[in-house]
Amino acid sequence: MPPVSIDELVEQCRQGRSAAQQALYERLGGRLFGVCLRYCPNREEAEEVLQNVFVKIFTRIHQFTGQGPFEAWARRIAVNTALHAWRQRQAPGLHVSWDEAPAVAETNGDALDHLSMTELLALVGTLPEGCRVVLNLFAVEGYAHAEIAEMLGISEGTSKSQLSRARKLLEARLAARQRFQCS
Repeated sequence: MPPVSIDELVEQCRQGRSAAQQALYERLGGRLFGVCLRYCPNREEAEEVLQNVFVKIFTRIHQFTGQGPFEAWARRIAVNTALHAWRQRQAPGLHVSWDEAPAVAETNGDALDHLSMTELLALVGTLPEGCRVVLNLFAVEGYAHAEIAEMLGISEGTSKSQLSRARKLLEARLAARQRFQCS
């Protein structure tokens, strides 16, 4: 028996079939968990956000119009849910630092070629929250700076500054990593 397509699973989910919901969770859960991990400080919070993502997907599945792939629609829900959790995590009166980036050393451009995906994600995870969120929204999710600014309630210039800062910090950490491995 050929595997059931995403479109068939969506239709079965609209009919309230729990087996289809489970199958859709199994099909998309890993990828959407990866989205959640990029915005959450730890696995436990990412798992909680993922559960909220699927609650939203299943309660709003009738709103999916079929304009574009279902996975892109689900991914957008995951990003928005993770960003909402990120905003909730910010303590009242405390704000993410949106400072300008300090000057940092340049690094060899092919240093990234020697990193595994796990090492790269770990490096990105060490970035300050503001930098990490903007980097993920821009470089991974593909949002424009104007969209990021609107989503985060910051200026477009701040979004660009945070992306620049994230890149410079990653370059500095890569350079430090290279120096450490050479010694």
